[in-house]
Amino acid sequence: MALWCGRGAGDPGRLHAEGRAARVAVEEARERVAQLLGTRPRQVVFTSGGTEAANAASWGAVRARPGRPILLAAVEHSCVREGSARLAPVTHLPVDGAGRIDPEALEEAIARCTTAGETPALVHCQAANHEVGTLQPVAEVVERCHRHGIWVHCDACAAAGHVPLDLEELGADLVSLSAHKLGGPAGIGALVLRRGLRIEPLMVGGDQERARRAGLENVPAVVGFGAAAEVLAEPARLDEEAAEARRLTGLLQSAATRVEDVEVLGDPGHRLPHVVCVAVGGVEAEPVLLALDQAGIAAHSGSACSSEFLAPSPVLEAMGADPERSLRLSVGWSTTDSDTEAFAAAFAPAVAQLRALRS
Repeated sequence: MALWCGRGAGDPGRLHAEGRAARVAVEEARERVAQLLGTRPRQVVFTSGGTEAANAASWGAVRARPGRPILLAAVEHSCVREGSARLAPVTHLPVDGAGRIDPEALEEAIARCTTAGETPALVHCQAANHEVGTLQPVAEVVERCHRHGIWVHCDACAAAGHVPLDLEELGADLVSLSAHKLGGPAGIGALVLRRGLRIEPLMVGGDQERARRAGLENVPAVVGFGAAAEVLAEPARLDEEAAEARRLTGLLQSAATRVEDVEVLGDPGHRLPHVVCVAVGGVEAEPVLLALDQAGIAAHSGSACSSEFLAPSPVLEAMGADPERSLRLSVGWSTTDSDTEAFAAAFAPAVAQLRALRS
């Protein structure tokens, strides 16, 4: 990335030497992303991030099948929920206490829509939840939807680069990705289309990305995305990083649950390796976050006070959990044992002090 930022990237759509060099760099990165995901390079469309990719998926499905509803669960990311709601009628699918979609409930929702003469245009099913880490039954959802001729969009932003994803085997029609979620740069992502699928582009005004997404390619960011994907595609690398992430989140989970009235949210076994979410009884999340921040620990919560919006997390509400008590912890390739020890040293005293103040 530094090389391309330093010398300036040519327009990959031009025939001069600078443009041809940029085109080679973009296509090599596309091949690396495709290799990580078990798909073909031509199916990968670079976007400005996962948010744009998810919006483009909803837009393309609705434009191809206008007037039809979209099915999704409240645990989907806000870009999926809001991007769908402004395009078509939305039917919400229930989830269990771990935030997992029930395929039988999906089948019933499809039947109701079909009986009303409105076969859904699209079903959204994230690969894994971004707040509690629960893995979703995507393959079963895809199989049931395709049986009825319904397209499926899978938001894989939280899962890609952390758990194995073979998109050819998964079979989803549209898959959205975000580079910064797997160690790449911010401001770049991708929409992966099922082989042979063509949709109307969300971004128009140019023929970039084979006329599937207009706009001059961000060459340094694309190169960074490809570099991260190349590292993760190395034999055994993904398994090694996942095993280390599980070990580290296990230490965080143990430290948190040693404190009385702290419980794990989501599925503690069938989840992303790098995310753990806990509910802290007897105290709101915001002061806990502030106390951890003072100790040099960056965490997150689904509470209204910790977000940019004055509303609690719909993910946790759909699960029946209290967003105002949630604390989300995640680890990455740079996380060390000393980081988990710092959390353990700060968390218990902070909770104890805040509970004492409340009582």
